[in-house]
Amino acid sequence: MDWNLQQMSKLLEVVFENAHEPMIVTDKDGKILLLNRSYREFLNVQDVIGKPVTEVIENTRMHIVGQAGVAEIADIQQIKGQSMIAHRIPIVYEGKVLAVLGTVLFQDVQELAALAAMVDQLKDELTYYKKELRRRMGATYHIDQIVGYSQKMLELKQFSQKVAKSDSTVLITGESGTGKELFAHAIHAESKRKMGPFIRVNCAAIPDSLLESELFGYEEGAFTGAVRRGKKGKFELANHGTILLDEIGDMPLPLQAKLLRVLQEKEVERVGAVRTTPIDVRVIASTNQDMLTSIKEGKFRADLYYRLNVVSLSIPPMRERLEDLPELVSNLLKQLTEATGVTVKAIDDDVWAVMKSYSWPGNVRELRNVLERALHLMEDDVLKKEHIWLPASFEEPIDSVLVRPLKETLEFAEKEALLHAMREAGGNKQEAAKLLHISKSSFYEKWEKYRLEKG
Repeated sequence: MDWNLQQMSKLLEVVFENAHEPMIVTDKDGKILLLNRSYREFLNVQDVIGKPVTEVIENTRMHIVGQAGVAEIADIQQIKGQSMIAHRIPIVYEGKVLAVLGTVLFQDVQELAALAAMVDQLKDELTYYKKELRRRMGATYHIDQIVGYSQKMLELKQFSQKVAKSDSTVLITGESGTGKELFAHAIHAESKRKMGPFIRVNCAAIPDSLLESELFGYEEGAFTGAVRRGKKGKFELANHGTILLDEIGDMPLPLQAKLLRVLQEKEVERVGAVRTTPIDVRVIASTNQDMLTSIKEGKFRADLYYRLNVVSLSIPPMRERLEDLPELVSNLLKQLTEATGVTVKAIDDDVWAVMKSYSWPGNVRELRNVLERALHLMEDDVLKKEHIWLPASFEEPIDSVLVRPLKETLEFAEKEALLHAMREAGGNKQEAAKLLHISKSSFYEKWEKYRLEKG
């Protein structure tokens, strides 16, 4: 429909008349030119066109704005005993004030207060949901939560903060239990992607037959049992965030080739898909294996290793930073007090001598387990040498150890078996599972059951 000038004029008149907000137009001297229905009903007036605005609206400043030519925005005006929020805007043409437009934003300041309260509530809810989203999909640990003031750890934390600012792929190496996953969390939390998801995948814990669909997703009908409409993989879930590929050294060779393409092309191909999906993901990989040895043995692709090893972080074992032991013990005891309800008020000097003489092959994870066991052996609130049960002291007479419930004793024995197998296997979980004569997935299920997974 083509609008002529008369039709446009009629349209503007109807819009002005039916506007929800009270509105008024005066000339520059304050004579009323227009007053819409909402304002007339509020003032309970009729037939006021041509009258001075000062006779119709109390405390008005329309005429003052008309003379000064300066707008007044969100001014509080008392009308009929109510505080109202009013705008007064001069209409200027070729440098001259032709008229003044007045609007009432809120007919009562209480409306504004109610709106402000609602906005505050929405802000609080948004903050809560952001925190909840970060808790569920974001990083759990930050740089300042990584314990350690030794020179090696200080340098490593400082370097991690620097690395976090970029989008470079990071390879984190170190023995089992040193805290590799903590550093991955911290790098994400310090990065520009910190508001995005942080997705962790344990490449060794997932059966080889399922790992491809877990990482890259699948289309509807890709295989028997596939979810209708398909499923996103971990890479797609991590879009605009970070993905941690834990135990990357255990990834099957065929999947290594597909991962290499993902890193090169920045896109994933779901199982059964005919097209690729672009992704924006930062990759952090971690392993406790000697990757160069794995490459020589043909277990890991050299081209993928060099693609992952853009920035390398090597986490030192505990035996190389024993000066951090007091702080680590203090921090772990706080966590264990919350979990067990047992409080330690003092630590005998003999305890430190025992701890510093041990090599800690299981690193911080093993230290936590030793301390948790010690809390159950304590009879008062003082941690003593006899409470620290290390492998070297397995020859202790059985009756010198506090008798615990059978379930707890069995769980303790299972934990020790897992850790002992890991030590014998040099930190290789697949080899440890073979030593225990259990499947790789069973080993990982038990490993995570006893909260042995961080590292």
